[in-house]
Amino acid sequence: MVTFLQETLADIQKSTSDISEITFILPSKRAGGFLMNELKREISKTQFAPRICSIEEFVEELSNLKIIDNTELLFKSYEAYVKTTTIAEKDDFETYSTWAITLLNDFNEIDRYLVEPKPFFSYLASIKTLERWGVTNEKTELINNYLQFWESLPFFYENIQSLLLAENVGYQGMVYREAVSNLEHYLNGNPLKQHIFIGFNALNIAEQQIVQAFLETGNTSIYWDTDSAFFSDTKHSASYFIRKYIKEWKYFQNVEPKFIASNFEKSKHFQFVEVQKNVGQAKYVGELLSTLSEGEISKTAIVLGDENLLVPILYSLPKNVKNLNVTMGVSLKNFPVAVFFELLFSIHLRSTETFYYKDIFSILNHPLGNDLVPNVRHISQKLIAENSTHISAKDLARYSEPLGSDILQLLFEDWKDDSKTAIEKALKILELLQRKHKLDSGEGVVLHRLTEVFGSISALNEKYPYLKSIRSVQILFSELVAATSLDFEGDAYNGLQIMGVLETRVLDFENVIITSVNEGIFPSGKSNASFITYDLKQQFNLPLYTEKDAIYTYHFYRLLQRAKNVTLLYNNHSEGINTGEKSRFIRQLEIEKHPNHTIEKRILSPKVQIKPQPLKQIEKTEAVVQRLREIAEKGFSPSALTSYIRNPLDFYFQKILKLNEFEEVEETVAANTLGTIVHDTLETFYKPLEGKTLSVQILLEMKRRIHEEVTLQFKKTFKGGTFSKGKNLIIFEVAKRYFSNFIDREIVEVEAGNEVKILKIETNLTLEVPIPELDFPVKIHGKVDRVDEYNGQLRIIDYKTGLVKQGDVELIDWEELNQDYKFSKVFQILTYTLMMNEMIPVNNAEAGIISFKNLSNGFLKFGVKEKSGSRTKTQIITDETLENFTVELKKLILEICDPSIPFTEKEID
Repeated sequence: MVTFLQETLADIQKSTSDISEITFILPSKRAGGFLMNELKREISKTQFAPRICSIEEFVEELSNLKIIDNTELLFKSYEAYVKTTTIAEKDDFETYSTWAITLLNDFNEIDRYLVEPKPFFSYLASIKTLERWGVTNEKTELINNYLQFWESLPFFYENIQSLLLAENVGYQGMVYREAVSNLEHYLNGNPLKQHIFIGFNALNIAEQQIVQAFLETGNTSIYWDTDSAFFSDTKHSASYFIRKYIKEWKYFQNVEPKFIASNFEKSKHFQFVEVQKNVGQAKYVGELLSTLSEGEISKTAIVLGDENLLVPILYSLPKNVKNLNVTMGVSLKNFPVAVFFELLFSIHLRSTETFYYKDIFSILNHPLGNDLVPNVRHISQKLIAENSTHISAKDLARYSEPLGSDILQLLFEDWKDDSKTAIEKALKILELLQRKHKLDSGEGVVLHRLTEVFGSISALNEKYPYLKSIRSVQILFSELVAATSLDFEGDAYNGLQIMGVLETRVLDFENVIITSVNEGIFPSGKSNASFITYDLKQQFNLPLYTEKDAIYTYHFYRLLQRAKNVTLLYNNHSEGINTGEKSRFIRQLEIEKHPNHTIEKRILSPKVQIKPQPLKQIEKTEAVVQRLREIAEKGFSPSALTSYIRNPLDFYFQKILKLNEFEEVEETVAANTLGTIVHDTLETFYKPLEGKTLSVQILLEMKRRIHEEVTLQFKKTFKGGTFSKGKNLIIFEVAKRYFSNFIDREIVEVEAGNEVKILKIETNLTLEVPIPELDFPVKIHGKVDRVDEYNGQLRIIDYKTGLVKQGDVELIDWEELNQDYKFSKVFQILTYTLMMNEMIPVNNAEAGIISFKNLSNGFLKFGVKEKSGSRTKTQIITDETLENFTVELKKLILEICDPSIPFTEKEID
């Protein structure tokens, strides 16, 4: 394959023997580097190298101005904005920076296209006035200020120009406009100097005038990189600009354009690959590269339509890729250290005396937080133990050791919304981190670059007095880390090339792999980041989105011109703004169907195989049996037994291995916490009444104490948590309502003439269960909530804060009791009753549940239903009931303790 640069150099050498006096101008520095590399290959004898520069460098030379850095421009423009006296109401720098970049881009555009500022701004001000026309009968101060701003734009624009010119700098468009003004001076000073423009396509008006002026001198030429297949087709937008220039420029009336090649219709193989998600594209690229030889890889370019795919692709590269050149860097914003500082800034933006615990954890649990604070685990455990949801910096420092205390103060003490303090703290943190990482390590390099970023912010803060708050520093930091990248070292001209779309200009490869060829990415689609309306752009011949589409079309088809194997990948997954639609460019290639082109279509989707997962089993080893013996001798609780019924694996993890749920700060009162509060409050109210009969007076006294007692129990159980607002306040009020409704129901019962005598409240019970098959004693233990006599009838009562219905406490078949978890409430009631039988005979007693979410149904009694399930046979607990339950209880305990029966996982609905 003969590349465009090789063709160009061959043509130049036909007419010029000494190229050292030529100035070559190309679209980018990278293109210039490849041209120099080609010169080294082509020229056999030693000679002086010609001057090779990018169009931007050349324009800087013409204008005698340097293009200013975008961040510096933002500050300079704000200085001009403050000095514009016609703008009455001025925003602070923080607000200004949110809209100024868009306006500065518009200034850049009108300058690059040499638009006359006065008529343009007058037209724009009129449009903005019309937008507000008829909003109200009388203009408000806000509308007046708004319109005054647009009318003041010419003065603002002139102030920026004056400030920048005084320092011999300018933004890109301003430098271009100045270059056009200086053209005649440059040409007069260099009448015989030869210039060659190579590989240009879409030129702004300033560039067009510069190129035409040089062409008219007679010792300048321009080489276009296009193909006759597109150039001859007047409807094809790949050559829209080049056709336009050749048709309109006076130079081409007498000179044949150089040169319109015929490469596109040569033999090519296209592969269109539809892939699930972006990671699928990266994996397929790696798979494709693994099939290529080293020689083929050196002729291959991966072009990233979406540059976010760079890191996934780097991780997917196969071992046969020996040499690699990555033309774009990795943005600093993608590194954990940048995320760490974003988190730190965000928590200091809130002007509160305390920090939310999740914000603290986000800092401490970050890898860099772990690097800085030596005892993160201890601090986290302390916060969880005290259940603190909002903590002051002072309290946080108490949780740490002396060394950690200093670092915690550095991270969390009040920055007082001061920009200088924020920058100094950030630099101090970076200094500490750099001591822990070597400079030549990956982390060390990133930390060094971030230190440079904060150094730039500090310098700007010293030079310009506009950074007043932490927010303004954060905005600037976010902009700088997004614009700063870490470059990869590699062989620029050999091996596999990974590049962005713009870096491919004037370069050719035999094998081209383009990723993310999706609509909205390649091409990118419309962009509304401008204050210039569509009709205003039309009026002043500024580029429209259709012309920007034509630029993408040119870059796409130019890549295909000389390639032999082209792979186009697109993501078919719809997510967010990505519609999963393949690009119009793929559709266009499908429709065109050149006879020498072969097209292969592939759809890649992961094979989803649903394999039946066998239920887990855990054998009972000697150690497990020994642990079971310990539990049995101490006593099985009703909840432990029902957890085994629900899922034996849960019992194994919780009781054998003693694995508890992960403890964390309880921000909202949990269901178990509320249950504890309810039980403890009832114990406080009813424990002193053991052996006494309830009276209306006693119950009314209880009701009066509800608020005081519930508050006390919340403080004790929900320690550190706040219940004065939000969801917790609602839960607090619900708890009070529970007690109020419960006591009201008790009062109604007593007033109706019923006698309620309290026998036991929150009593600990233990019972040894004789099981001859086991060679060790077995006990059950638990705490019964309440035992009373209701008109002489013994009742065993269990309180539940959750919803329980009558059907939950009824049983049909005894054998189901230890098999199905839905009878867990029955199992618990009968366990308490069996234990209580040792203390108080319970023959002909009642047992059941009082559900605080179902108080209207009162005491829900245990009952055994007929086999048909149509009606309840009995609700009285007799000796026979307890005997039947004991049989099932023994069966369950024997199963748990049997070494030959493994703990087998149950499928839980």
